[in-house]
Amino acid sequence: MNASVATYAWYFRLLDGLLRAVSSLPLAVLYGLARVLYWLMAYGLRYRRSVVLTNLRNSFPEKPESEIRQVARGFYWHFAQVIVEILKLRTIKAAELEQRVRFTNPEVLGRFFPLERQVLTLGSHAGNWEWILSAAALEYPGRAGGVYKPLTNPFFEAFMRSLRGRLGAHLVPMVSTLRDLVRHRGQGRTLSLLSDQAAGPEDYPYWTTFLHQDTPFYTGADKLAAQFQCAAVYVGIRRVRRGYYEITFTELHDGLSTLPPTEHRLTEAFARQLERDIQASPTDYLWSHRRWKHKR
Repeated sequence: MNASVATYAWYFRLLDGLLRAVSSLPLAVLYGLARVLYWLMAYGLRYRRSVVLTNLRNSFPEKPESEIRQVARGFYWHFAQVIVEILKLRTIKAAELEQRVRFTNPEVLGRFFPLERQVLTLGSHAGNWEWILSAAALEYPGRAGGVYKPLTNPFFEAFMRSLRGRLGAHLVPMVSTLRDLVRHRGQGRTLSLLSDQAAGPEDYPYWTTFLHQDTPFYTGADKLAAQFQCAAVYVGIRRVRRGYYEITFTELHDGLSTLPPTEHRLTEAFARQLERDIQASPTDYLWSHRRWKHKR
């Protein structure tokens, strides 16, 4: 990023310097900035307020309106913290991130590496989803990769790649997923997929009841696991306290037994695991996402 920043317009170069300066602040200071962002999003701009409230009402029909609004406020505070934590990835030291993200059962993934088996790690927009990949790159050096959707703006695309990859994570553009799996066939490594995106009709999604609603899911995990004999692991994340997270892996498929892709066993298992995690800690999910914009 630094070597090529001079190629951008002056205002992007100015923005790059500003973001780096803010990122270099201690997290304790950044959480003060998060408090400002919280008030701005929740009460000033009312950022996607109708989307957040509608998603919560439909997902928790049993909750009274007062509790729905309390969860919404908790979500905005959570989201504000995640924003500054993601920005901190620009300058955070490896040792500090290792202290802040703990893997409760790293052996679940580790057992596949001597078998030279690729593992699909299925994550979601819960907790701090951006910290997981960088922390995994430190926990499993040279073995952690993640699929992402490139941004259209060249500056922000380069900026986000620098955040995500500076601690050793291997980044794979979504369109290159198949090519990457072929290239690394027979290598013990992980490939992270955020599997809770809103799949559209053109994606031939798998539909299931999720948080009391008809919900479409991408079926890539089922297809890739069947085609490349990948193992599959659900990634659960729990906020222990401000700025500290625990990651717990749940094996969904060992990569050895037959997995018919048309049965969508992995996608269904992922949906059930994520549903339980959201119900346990509803404020820590990305409710501003238009997850249910498509109808069956």
